[in-house]
Amino acid sequence: MGFFGSRISFARFRPTGSRPDVFSTDTLDALNRHKIGNGRAAIASADGIDSGWIAGDHILDRKFDLAKNIVSDTLQWALRIDAFKIPPDLLRAYAAEELEALSASNPSGNPSNRQRREAKDRAKERLEDEARDGRFVKRKAHGLLWDLPSGELLVSGAGAPALDRLFPLFDETFGTGLEPLSAGRHAFLLAETRNLTRAIDDATPSAFVQGRATDRMHWSPDQTSRDFLGNEFLAWLWFVVEERGDSLKLRDDSEAAVLPVRTLTLECPAGETGKETITSDAPTRLPEARRALQSGKLPRKMGFIVSRHDQQYEFTLSAETLAVSGLKLPSPEGDNERVRDEERIGYLRDFLETLDLMFDAFLAIRAADGWAAELDRMRHWLNRAERGARAQAAR
Repeated sequence: MGFFGSRISFARFRPTGSRPDVFSTDTLDALNRHKIGNGRAAIASADGIDSGWIAGDHILDRKFDLAKNIVSDTLQWALRIDAFKIPPDLLRAYAAEELEALSASNPSGNPSNRQRREAKDRAKERLEDEARDGRFVKRKAHGLLWDLPSGELLVSGAGAPALDRLFPLFDETFGTGLEPLSAGRHAFLLAETRNLTRAIDDATPSAFVQGRATDRMHWSPDQTSRDFLGNEFLAWLWFVVEERGDSLKLRDDSEAAVLPVRTLTLECPAGETGKETITSDAPTRLPEARRALQSGKLPRKMGFIVSRHDQQYEFTLSAETLAVSGLKLPSPEGDNERVRDEERIGYLRDFLETLDLMFDAFLAIRAADGWAAELDRMRHWLNRAERGARAQAAR
């Protein structure tokens, strides 16, 4: 299954309507009614793309089962997308062969326009006959995990083409739409618990470097979006770790040890000075990383090792979407596969709780009156780092 591998990647979504009280055989019946192929022609849509549910053990698995697909109040399955595409080189070759046969007896030796059309039609029919065995179909599966206690849906490989198929199929199957839990949307939901939604609604991008303020992010043209809070969250974590140590106090009185690792991607929000990706064991400590931040670039992706409650998680976080990639969870220790799967679900829930508490710790400052002072401290931190770098270069 997609969420039981050694490392997992996903984006987070939330159903917009009602959700079931429990996952049951009725849930599996709904999936069965909308599984891939389900009595339809191999190519069901006009654009040559078919989509439907699969059970998820492998890309051809269409057998839904309570024990396999429902684990610890989660429903796990996959979306399969089949794209049918005739190879253009082969189509031209077949058309050339057909045209040669059709025009062989022409007195002029040249094919007519009617023969050209007929040759192309025959070539298409020939390829469609060959396609019945699936040789021209490209299949791709995207793992799904619907967690009943939180109500969240986790989707692996959630690019725009997959989401265009997922949203209507999910609504058709379960009678509810989906909304992405991006940084802005998640900020509103967390702010509701603190009665700070007005502050999130009024928020505008912060200028961590004086004179480099921008009212928009070129990667997010939607002026109503608050997804820039994800970029600010990563910058704030960077500041906190370097200035206050790696221990972050959380709302539930627990602590998270936070360490930036592996990768860091920064980009100019105005789209003027480009993007920079740094790979290192400690990327935020490299001079080029600080120079990029000092130049006005903002973090768009950052790798972390986070420890909380004696559990360690390694992952990369995308700023605007809060999508998680390469997540390594603690190794389960159960005696059998079912117990290990249940442990893994527990670790995944603990990780998401930890991530949400970290984001909430940022929002508690960002949406409150203390943000101006915190922003000023971040500016001093950057200025001090810049002065230190200049002094060192002058030696």
